[in-house]
Amino acid sequence: MSDISLQITIKEENGILFKRCVRKLLESTFILRDRDEKLYSFAARESNRQDISEYLRMIGFDLLVDEKTGVSMLIASEEDEETVGLKRANVITFSTLQYHLLLVLWKVYLENLGYHEGNFVTKGDLIDKIKAYGIIPMKQELNAAFKLFKKYSLINYNEDENGEDMKIQLYPSLQFGWDIPQFQTVAEEYLKQDEEKEEDQAEEMQPIDPDAYEEDEI
Repeated sequence: MSDISLQITIKEENGILFKRCVRKLLESTFILRDRDEKLYSFAARESNRQDISEYLRMIGFDLLVDEKTGVSMLIASEEDEETVGLKRANVITFSTLQYHLLLVLWKVYLENLGYHEGNFVTKGDLIDKIKAYGIIPMKQELNAAFKLFKKYSLINYNEDENGEDMKIQLYPSLQFGWDIPQFQTVAEEYLKQDEEKEEDQAEEMQPIDPDAYEEDEI
């Protein structure tokens, strides 16, 4: 393993923003243009991006900026991806229910793209979509999932609001919140359920063949 050397110079006027960006990334993984435009703009600037990356690589992380979606995110540095004890240091293990909810949220996000200035869904509509897949979430489980997703900048909502009309803002960071093997398992369950629904609908809509029935003789 090579020696660790850090050589960066942060201008005094940028010191606070630099510290806020690093702390935000370590705390919640993402900095979003839609939520923290000032921090995102700072982190996305090439010179600042290099300084933040170099600083984070000291502890096994790196910064990735997706300008198309407006998402900057904390990732494991390439040189430390296989290092024992660091590989999963910034990976949160979601429950199966939380992964089901993430998949529904991402599906709603895609459906809403281009229709509104922001991407929102009401709590009531979201619950209906979850139930459509045969999942009945408990209130406590749902609230815990919302709080966790908000902490990691996947969604946002006003915690003072409640009820089915509560608006939930969906962020593009939803697409980066997956552990691939578990995502594939959950996605396969959804695909299987969709196929079963289509088969049931096809059977219900199957036309009656008149030749299959014989008229009674009088």
